[in-house]
Amino acid sequence: MGRVFRARDTKLNRDVALKVLPDSLANDTERLARFTREAQTTGRSESPEHRGDLRTGRQRWRPRLVMELVEGDDLSQRIARGAIPLDEALPIAKQIAEALEAAHEQGSSTAI
Repeated sequence: MGRVFRARDTKLNRDVALKVLPDSLANDTERLARFTREAQTTGRSESPEHRGDLRTGRQRWRPRLVMELVEGDDLSQRIARGAIPLDEALPIAKQIAEALEAAHEQGSSTAI
């Protein structure tokens, strides 16, 4: 859907996660609406997986989200290393379920 980069917030002097839509999707009304719903859902979420500041806007006509940077591998990187043992998989599944529950409670139909 979008690309996420590590960026530096020079005003707050901290690293952040910067999610942008690629140029090829920035003018696609369906993708732009989905991106906007994601920002709205994330901004309303009280889930621990969606914490910190959230800022939206456009830079050079490209939609962007600025979010708290959470260190660590993403799930695809972890899966690429091989089978996940049950004692490691259960906490991951719990976090995913809690994030989906929080989004559902906010009335979102957008996948996280």
